[in-house]
Amino acid sequence: MFADSLIQKTKRACLATFDVASQLQRVVYDRSLAAFAAGDTRRDQIVNPAQLEAYRTRLRQDLIDALGDLPDCDAPLHARVTGQIQENGYRIEKIIFESRPHVYVTANLYLPDRLDGPTGAVLFLCGHSQAGKQYETYQVVCRSLVSAGLIVLAQDPVGQGERFGYFEPSAGTSVMAGPTAEHDHAGTPCLLTGAPITRYFIHDAMRSIDYLCQRPEVDPERIGVTGSSGGGTQTCLMMICDPRLAAAAPTNFLTSRRDYLFAGGAQDAEQIWPCYTALGYDHEDFLLAMAPRPVQVNAVTSDFFPIEGTRRSVQRAARFWEMYGKPGNLTLCEDDSTHKFTPELARQTTVFMARHLLGREADPDPKAISCLEPDRLWCTPGGQVKQVFPDARFVYEENLAVNQANMDRWKRVTDEQRRTQTRVWLEERVLVGRPACAPNARLLTTESLKDLTVQSYLWWSQPGLMNHAYRIRSVAASPGPSPAILALWDDGTLALPAHLDWIRSACAQGSQVFVLDPSGVGHVAPCPINDRGIQEHYGTLFKLNDDLLWLGDSLAALRAFDVIRAIDMLATLPDCRLDALQLFVSGRSNIYGKVAALLDARIRLVVQVGAASPLADIVTKRYYDDERVRSRIIPGMLRFADLPDLDRWLADRLAFS
Repeated sequence: MFADSLIQKTKRACLATFDVASQLQRVVYDRSLAAFAAGDTRRDQIVNPAQLEAYRTRLRQDLIDALGDLPDCDAPLHARVTGQIQENGYRIEKIIFESRPHVYVTANLYLPDRLDGPTGAVLFLCGHSQAGKQYETYQVVCRSLVSAGLIVLAQDPVGQGERFGYFEPSAGTSVMAGPTAEHDHAGTPCLLTGAPITRYFIHDAMRSIDYLCQRPEVDPERIGVTGSSGGGTQTCLMMICDPRLAAAAPTNFLTSRRDYLFAGGAQDAEQIWPCYTALGYDHEDFLLAMAPRPVQVNAVTSDFFPIEGTRRSVQRAARFWEMYGKPGNLTLCEDDSTHKFTPELARQTTVFMARHLLGREADPDPKAISCLEPDRLWCTPGGQVKQVFPDARFVYEENLAVNQANMDRWKRVTDEQRRTQTRVWLEERVLVGRPACAPNARLLTTESLKDLTVQSYLWWSQPGLMNHAYRIRSVAASPGPSPAILALWDDGTLALPAHLDWIRSACAQGSQVFVLDPSGVGHVAPCPINDRGIQEHYGTLFKLNDDLLWLGDSLAALRAFDVIRAIDMLATLPDCRLDALQLFVSGRSNIYGKVAALLDARIRLVVQVGAASPLADIVTKRYYDDERVRSRIIPGMLRFADLPDLDRWLADRLAFS
């Protein structure tokens, strides 16, 4: 009860002193805006096709590097037709091919009747519908395109349609709530291994183009791509990564990073590309990657992908088509709707693709199209790859292989070499690029908690961003300097009641305890910026962590820096001894403390309270604990080390309690 009263008083004191609840968001947004502005400036300096070509080459390589490269595989597709359906004027072939060995991609190929030679084709990439290619809205688009004489390949993405990676045959269903849940559950471990899940989406789509190029009915010089929402994401990525595209119609995705930043929403794992914002890239780059090839940007006016950003990106990119003398090849098509590939957008996309891939006009009527029941389009007997192919590999298995390759690489160097390389890498992630400032610690309140004196402090971890701590001492403590213990646990000072017994014991032995609130925790938690809880999946901290990933940063790296800056603050307090500084860590905060200890020798002893699961568990366990899991991840960490490695390197400064 006393502790709860103390927490409420501290909350009021923090807010009365500084607007700490808005600081994390403001710092992240300011960094993002500076990167956006730098990107605009760099694009504005492109004045001729030669400069544009050099820029595009770098753009493609930077994106692929951010994704840990694309899978290195051009193995045979082993394509097979498992059935077909004859419709009025066209047939639908049921296709299965292997984008990588044992990675089975299910697709429907719409083929017009009476083709007189190789012709134009469109790759249709599905958005976040659990039904994938069978989703009625997507069937309408595909049927509209084939009615105009275009060949259409509609491919199931990772985790959708017939490609559920967490399908359990014994239960007859997937344990995931839907495609976004699967993409995130599969994608989070990929961040750890340095091979983001996006690479698999892109590679599958590129292999779909390979399949189309192998079909005798298809002219490889006349292949376009379209898709909505998550399919719009894949379409945009293909516009950068696959130069074979002759035309593109990204739908209900392309906006601007600036506008989406302020929309407040988080995104799926495949829609997050580490460092992309830090490198100055934006949605405008999807467009200029295609110039002067035909592009129709489809958008709806009431989308959660802000239409203002769509219009701005198209307007800014138009000059690149003018540079080639083909201004008419970039168009913006809008419909008055919420987030959906509407019949009108389907009609306009059909007109666009027919004009540019077939050289003729089309007049489709998507509203008159009827669709098949989803199970009639299945390429597998029961609607799931996993039921048919016991050897099937999904993102989980592919990421396991990446992790094993990372571990195998370290067997070729000594442990000391690995430690040195890990330390250098962590210094770049945790320390480099963070502006310096004096801590300027502020004492806010002094309260009594029975036999303890509790003081509340704020200080600057970096310009614009404050951290908080309780400084706790025994009321019977002797005057003068005393040794400091820095305590780092989940929920920071808000979890004080659960740790009071340990705190009393430490203070009775003559120490003073500082309970730390690093960025986004405890009394410096952010204000909500969307409709989810602060700690909830897709909530405020999840979203801000995504924004940091775009910047090549992370909450985990930022909080490790906060620990080091807390020590800088302690050094300014005259009655605080650091010659025997101890750091107590527990829970998810383990990684922040141990990374800080590896980088800062002022931490003389790290005491781990309770068990700490290795980060590799997130990769190796098909169903890992995903509560607040993103807050533990420095992207690419497992390319260098795991928590047991840090324990080994800190062995002479590590104890367990």
